[in-house]
Amino acid sequence: MITLSIPDMSCGHCRASIEAALAPVPGITALRFDGERRQAEIEGDVSARDLVQLLDAIGFPAQVVS
Repeated sequence: MITLSIPDMSCGHCRASIEAALAPVPGITALRFDGERRQAEIEGDVSARDLVQLLDAIGFPAQVVS
């Protein structure tokens, strides 16, 4: 599982935009959001680096939470 901190995810619209960007990514098997912590948990065979780059490209800078 990859946990990403997404500090700019501040509302439902932000979450929907992020979910729409991540949904078509091949290899993702589960996607959960924690709005309070502003984090996304992604399961599957995907690269954390690729996910961070994708979110950066749509205006939501992200970092991997260790």
